[in-house]
Amino acid sequence: MNENKQFALTRPAYVGQAHLVVRDLPLVSEFYQTIIGLSIIEKSPSGEVLGVNGQPLLTLTTSQNATRAPSGAAGLFHTAFLMPSRSDLALWLTHVAHNNVGLQGASDHLVSEAIYLSDPEGNGIEVYRDRSPDEWTYQPDGTVAMSTLRLNLQELYDSAPKATFAKAADGTAIGHIHLQVGDIPQADAFYQDVLGLKIMARYPGASFFGSGAYHHHVAANIWNSRGAVARSDNMTGLSGYSLKFNEKAEFDKALAALDKMEIATERQSDGIVVKDPWGIGLKLSA
Repeated sequence: MNENKQFALTRPAYVGQAHLVVRDLPLVSEFYQTIIGLSIIEKSPSGEVLGVNGQPLLTLTTSQNATRAPSGAAGLFHTAFLMPSRSDLALWLTHVAHNNVGLQGASDHLVSEAIYLSDPEGNGIEVYRDRSPDEWTYQPDGTVAMSTLRLNLQELYDSAPKATFAKAADGTAIGHIHLQVGDIPQADAFYQDVLGLKIMARYPGASFFGSGAYHHHVAANIWNSRGAVARSDNMTGLSGYSLKFNEKAEFDKALAALDKMEIATERQSDGIVVKDPWGIGLKLSA
């Protein structure tokens, strides 16, 4: 295993990439390139694959009939880009400050430091760095202490290396995906009981699911979307994302649970495709 890989990515399961449906492909792609620092890996008339150092992280596709998802629809709360270090996060912060990008918030979550914004079509983005897991506080039941404290952006900005942000640092990855769903018990049943992720933290109206003691690879909340029904196929926003398994046994366990619950799956060359209870696509692979 690559020793330089971040903790989030060395767990039994982790998030690989996300797929967004957008209306203005050039505009949104340009944003992820210039502001987040991703590079184009593949290009077709209907879509692009963006990533870091040849590693695909984000697929953007568009279609003539893409309709804008209402704000309360199930789907994406944010895609969270995990930076390799605090200095990478600080350097990125200087970049967005110099480009007058509007930020929507900045929080210290005890396990991480996070900055929030959104792309031109309103898809939420978190850019964060993890504190070292030995600085996290685990409860006796295995959950992890998380909070939402104010992050001192000035201090982070002042700590930035004297360099210019050109592109996302090698090793930048999608650390987690945060979803808008219609119902938390239903999310718990799917992500914990079927996929085998553990509930690592709960907030009012939200659950945080992690693999291998990570604070969360997937989160789900009902803050804007209580009672939301399954997404329609042509909606903008999060079409789906991938969960990759470093441990084949965990992958096999998830597949067995899907079969047992009689949840429809589709075998593709590079994994098993399933939809969560809200029609958000999920590709599982080991």
